[in-house]
Amino acid sequence: MPSPLFEPRPGIGYDDLRAEFRWSVPDEFNLGVACVDGHPEDAPALVLADEARTVTFGWLSDASARLAGALATRGVNRGDRVGIVAPQSLATGLSHLALWKLGAVSLPLASVFGPDALRYRIHDAGCSVALGSSENVEKVREAAPSASVIDLDRQLSQLLESAPVAPTATLSEDPAYLIYTSGTTGPPKGALHAHRSLFGHLPGFELYYEFAPRPNDLIWTPADWAWIGGLMDVLIPAWYYGIPVLTTARDFDPHDAVELMREHGVTLAFLPPTALKMMRAAAVDGDGLSLRAVFSGGEPLGEEMHRWSLEHMGVSINEGYGQTEANLVVGNCGSVWPVRPGSMGKALPGHDVEIHDEAGKRVIGETGEVCVRSPDPVLMLNYWRQPEATAEKVRDGWLLTGDLAREDDDGYFWFVSRKDDVISSMGYRIGPGEIEESLLQHPAVAMCAVVGEPDELRGQIPVAYVVPAPGAVADDELVRELQTHVRTRLAAHEVPRRVMFLDDLPRTTTGKLMRRALRFEAD
Repeated sequence: MPSPLFEPRPGIGYDDLRAEFRWSVPDEFNLGVACVDGHPEDAPALVLADEARTVTFGWLSDASARLAGALATRGVNRGDRVGIVAPQSLATGLSHLALWKLGAVSLPLASVFGPDALRYRIHDAGCSVALGSSENVEKVREAAPSASVIDLDRQLSQLLESAPVAPTATLSEDPAYLIYTSGTTGPPKGALHAHRSLFGHLPGFELYYEFAPRPNDLIWTPADWAWIGGLMDVLIPAWYYGIPVLTTARDFDPHDAVELMREHGVTLAFLPPTALKMMRAAAVDGDGLSLRAVFSGGEPLGEEMHRWSLEHMGVSINEGYGQTEANLVVGNCGSVWPVRPGSMGKALPGHDVEIHDEAGKRVIGETGEVCVRSPDPVLMLNYWRQPEATAEKVRDGWLLTGDLAREDDDGYFWFVSRKDDVISSMGYRIGPGEIEESLLQHPAVAMCAVVGEPDELRGQIPVAYVVPAPGAVADDELVRELQTHVRTRLAAHEVPRRVMFLDDLPRTTTGKLMRRALRFEAD
C-alpha cells in the first residue's frame, strides 16, 4: 500500500508542506494496477449501499483482469477510446480499471446526457465500443449505431467468466482517460489525461480530507463519477490508498444523504455546494455523524455555510479549486492553515498557481486570470485532436484556466468570475454553445444565446435569449417546448430555466455575440 505524501505533526505549517514537497512520479505506471492490485485481498474496496454488500480489493483485482480479457476479445486494444455511460456503480468503477489495465482510454459519460450530447462525444473520441447501464443502452445505440454496445447490467456476469489477462505495461505519460469539458464557443473539448495525473491529484486529496488516509476511513460523494470531481477527487485516489468507497444509485435527497452517512459511518465526504445548500435548506439533523473532513468546490461558500456545517454537521469545510484540465491545484486544509470562508484557499504543495494580468505578469490584490505552471502531473496531456486549442490553453509555460480571481497578500485566492462565460450550475460546468446548438435545431428558433444567471441554490442557471423564426408564436407554450427539446436531446441540467424572446441579439461591430450585454439583462 502506498505511503501518504504528508504526515501531520505538531506545529506543521503551510510553508513547511510546500518547502518539503517533491514530486515522485515513476516512468512506468498503470492506474488500473495501482488502484487494486497491491492491497490486501480481503480489504473492503466498495460498499454497495443499495445491495447491503461490500466488494473487496481482491475481488476487484481479479474481476478487472477478467473484464479486461473479455474486452480484449471484443477488439479493444491499447490506446482505444471506450465510452462508459453509467451512474455510480460497481460496474462503472470496474470498467475504468479493466480499460486501464488494457492500456485503453476510458471515456466517462454522464447518464444525464441525451443522444445528441452522447453522439458528439462518442464520435469525436472515435469510440467503436461503449459500455452502458441498462437504462442508457438505447440512448447509446441511438447516438452511436455503428458502435458495439455492451449492457453492463445484463452482460457483466458473463463477461467476468472470461480468462484474466496480464495488465499492459504503460508509461506514466500514456493516456488513461478522456473527459469532455464545455466551453462557450464551438463544441465540447476532450481533455486527455495521462496515468500520471493521479499523482497530481494526491496533494489535494490528502489535504482536503485532513491527511487521508487514516484508519477506518470511508469516503462518499453524491457527485457523478462521470465528472472529474467524482472520479478523481474521490474514487480513484481513495482506491489508490486502499480507502473503501461508499456508493449508491439513489437520487440525492438531503435527509437521505445524512442518514446514509450516519448509517455507514462515513468519515470523508465530497459535497458540492448545491448539495450542502440543499442540506441546510432542509434543516437536516447531523447528530451521530462520523465525519472528520468535508471537501467542497465549484463555487464559493460564504461564511454562513461554514458556520452551519460546523454547527449541524460537526465538521468544517475545506474548499478547493480546479478544473477538468488542471484539477485540485488550490485549496484548504483547516488543521494546518486557517480557512477563510469564500476563499478557494492557497496553492497546494507541488502546484505553482498565480494570478496574471492581460500582459502575463503576476499580480497580487488585483483581478486577473488563474494560471497554473506547466509541467505539472495534474495537467492534461492535450485537448483531444485540437492542437490549436491546446496551444491557446497552455502558453509560455502556463496553463490559462480562463477563470478570473485575485490573490491576497497572504496567498489566499478569491474567485471573481469565469472569463469564458461557462455556466456553473449544481456542480456542472455548462457550455452555452452546446445548448445554443440544440435550440437552433428547433424550427421555431432563428437565433439564440445562452448565459448564466445567479441562483441562490444552483449557483447559476442557464437563461436562453431566443429570436423566434418567422411565423413562430413566442408564448409560454413555445417556452415549454424549447425546454423539453433541450431536456430530451442534451441533459436536464442544461435546460434553460428561463427563456426570453428578443427581436435581435446584441453584437459587436465585428458581428460577434455580446453575451456580456445579455448577462446584464439576466441580472
